[in-house]
Amino acid sequence: MRLVQVMIPAGKRAAVIDALDEEGIDYVVTDETSGREFTAVVTFPLPTAAVEPVLDRLRDAGIDERTYTVIVSAETVISRRFEQLEESYAEQSDRSEDRIAREELQTKAENLVSGTGTYVLMTVVSAVIATAGLLLDSPATVVGSMVIAPLIGPAMSAAVGTVVDDDELFRKGIRLQALGVGLAVAAAAVFAAGLRTLNLVPPGMDPLALAEVSERLAPNVLALAVAIGAGIAGIVSLITGVSSALVGVMIAVALIPPAAAVGIGIAFNIPRLALGAGVLVLVNVLSINLAALVMLWYEGYRPDSWFRQAEAKSALIKRATILVAAIALLSVFLGGVTYDAYAAATTEEQVRTAVGEELERAEAQLDLLDLELHRTGTVPPLELERVTVTVGAEPGGTVSGLADRLDQRIETATGTSVDVEVRIVAVERAT
Repeated sequence: MRLVQVMIPAGKRAAVIDALDEEGIDYVVTDETSGREFTAVVTFPLPTAAVEPVLDRLRDAGIDERTYTVIVSAETVISRRFEQLEESYAEQSDRSEDRIAREELQTKAENLVSGTGTYVLMTVVSAVIATAGLLLDSPATVVGSMVIAPLIGPAMSAAVGTVVDDDELFRKGIRLQALGVGLAVAAAAVFAAGLRTLNLVPPGMDPLALAEVSERLAPNVLALAVAIGAGIAGIVSLITGVSSALVGVMIAVALIPPAAAVGIGIAFNIPRLALGAGVLVLVNVLSINLAALVMLWYEGYRPDSWFRQAEAKSALIKRATILVAAIALLSVFLGGVTYDAYAAATTEEQVRTAVGEELERAEAQLDLLDLELHRTGTVPPLELERVTVTVGAEPGGTVSGLADRLDQRIETATGTSVDVEVRIVAVERAT
């Protein structure tokens, strides 16, 4: 529920009162004595879903953006007429009863964008914590970095600015998103490089051996589902009043850890990591913005003037087309990664089967203890270069020529020329 206060300009009092009477709204009118161009203040409660259509009706009666209009939340309204009003708007409207007015939406989006200084500080701190969490291989620390990331505001502001034709809000959202992602990557790279230079991480540490880092190395098409879901959740939280803090964590999930992974890839000179995580960041940013745009338009948000609606629709189509084209281009990389993961799993199964068959044919009892596939390349699909087979054998067991036989079998199974390395581990069995 909302409590609305409207300043009535001189000469518009009768039109405003008639409009409220026709809508069946209870109201209180008080004289305005400040000596300005306003003659009265009208106060009335409304169901949340009724705010936008009633304000549109009042605009027809002469209330415009130059008129003071205040909308605040109301906890309780005790009135039979108000209950009837709620039922009436619930029946007439095909929109959600929790959907807030366009004016409230715009104000909420503006309020979500913090001051530039605070935004920069919180983004840098969040990226540094995420980098530490990735290098510590600590999921809890990475989650903590997401909680303080202030990224929901710019993403939602850009979408809202497009739909309501507020170019200033749109530009501010885009500018802060670019600034936030750039700062996160730079802060992560500087922090990781500092750790490496000062030997605060183990010498020779391979970040790709860490689970939290390797997750961002090769994003697949499922990353689109995460980002699109985050964008939809962000808009739903904005238009219904669900806690934006919780949804902000979801958006940060899609942006902060991958940005930190890009910084680590730069600091440790791992092009594969910087490229893979960088594509993930870009896809997530674009998908969040696209999902937010489509969701807002689907919910029926438009500019307040009909002649501005055509401009807003044109801007929406143009920006959505750009986003879709960019996502489609980057999805080629995601599709390549997805295919590469499938191909890698298939190849590993072929190699494992070939090795198992050869060990069964051996004269001595040999057990496969471990199998490692080493693949090279920066851009998927990666090529199988070397296979390391660890075999358990009884002391004195015959393993002569095993590497050559395994090499032949593996090349036959995979159709690829690879180097095969066999490691023999002596195994004693109790009798």
